[in-house]
Amino acid sequence: MGQLFGTDGVRGVANVAPMNSETALQLGRGLAYVLRHGDHRPKIVIGKDTRLSGYMIENAIASGICSMGADVLLVGPLPTPGIAFITHSMRADAGVVISASHNPYEDNGIKFFSGQGFKLPDELEERIERLVLGNHIDHLRPTADKVGKAFRVEDARGRYIVYLKSTFPRELSLEGLKIALDCAHGAAYKVAPAVFWELGAELVQYGVEPTGRNINENCGAVHPQTVCRMVKETGAHLGIALDGDADRAIMVDETGDVVDGDEMMAIAADDLMQRGRLSHNTLCATVMSNLGLEKFIEQRGGRMVRTRVGDRYVVEEMRRSYYNLGGEQSGHVIFLDHSTTGDGILTALQVIAVMLREDKPLSELKKLMTRYPQILVNVTYKRALDEAAMEKISELSQGAEKELGNSGRVLIRPSGTEPKMRIMVEGEDEAQINKVAEGLAGEIENILS
Repeated sequence: MGQLFGTDGVRGVANVAPMNSETALQLGRGLAYVLRHGDHRPKIVIGKDTRLSGYMIENAIASGICSMGADVLLVGPLPTPGIAFITHSMRADAGVVISASHNPYEDNGIKFFSGQGFKLPDELEERIERLVLGNHIDHLRPTADKVGKAFRVEDARGRYIVYLKSTFPRELSLEGLKIALDCAHGAAYKVAPAVFWELGAELVQYGVEPTGRNINENCGAVHPQTVCRMVKETGAHLGIALDGDADRAIMVDETGDVVDGDEMMAIAADDLMQRGRLSHNTLCATVMSNLGLEKFIEQRGGRMVRTRVGDRYVVEEMRRSYYNLGGEQSGHVIFLDHSTTGDGILTALQVIAVMLREDKPLSELKKLMTRYPQILVNVTYKRALDEAAMEKISELSQGAEKELGNSGRVLIRPSGTEPKMRIMVEGEDEAQINKVAEGLAGEIENILS
């Protein structure tokens, strides 16, 4: 990660550097500059979630873009995948999402999409960062008719709703289904209810009254207990909880139990394999996905490949190897036949389509995958990590993997945000993995003390 860009764009407390108006303006200038070539006048889509600070950052980044002679297309509050879709469908040169996803409302973030609707590669983000932190483009000031314009796209929400409905099989209907829907007071507060209602569902809604200060507050994908309660109280057939920018979803079965990203991927992969539509018979997931998912895919005659943590890395591997299904345990699921990024609404629609085709409740489909017990332990350290320490930790990890054999898995990695070593051990025998995790934690603590 650079000084500004992390694994998912620039993020921080709103109105505090780097998430302030000054940096936003410079990011807009940097983005517009890298898109310029010859006499071409770039068009850049800007969308946001419902945070109070979105107004401030939207105006700042739009100003920076216009100041470099590029035009802006403002779509207002719209889910992250909706902005990616609009960027591609309107043949814009790039898209800007102003959102801190599942973070509290005090935070905000900025991430960029290419004209094809994919997140910008690390190299291009690094180039923009160098422009923002340097003075290479300070002297570039178009004047007169070379200054950019800003336009509002009034029908962006409608376009996205039509697109989402088109991904749901036309021979199926949601009539007769009662769905508990939690939009987290976020970017999907108008889109998601419209999609499910227009497809025929009866809705019990929550999180559809944003104030600018209540996004993700005890609701949405990071707090699924709210939608779990809604399902139990209303007798809904299923529940859907979106996060603040709606690029991921957590589902809930009719009993009120959570169905996470791993389980949704198992359901979707099994359906695609049965219909001969899972590209290369391969599911792409991250190192954090449960071993039970991998074993299930193998039992079905497929295989699972893993990437580093982050949906952008899943998408990169999917594009490189021509896979069409991938995602994360957290609920980012990418159906590359339909979308260029994770989309919570689209994911829920695909899972519901399997329910209807199979004529099975979500609780039964969830049982396809047997979750392996998983232990997570953190070891805090104060000294800098050096190569010798990491080599010792790697040797410990390999020894633990050997002890567990084919019935378990070990993942040890430093946190990207805190001075902590993350230790994850999973396997069939809970007592054994507890013992292995405790042993690893003790030895790593000694190495890093």
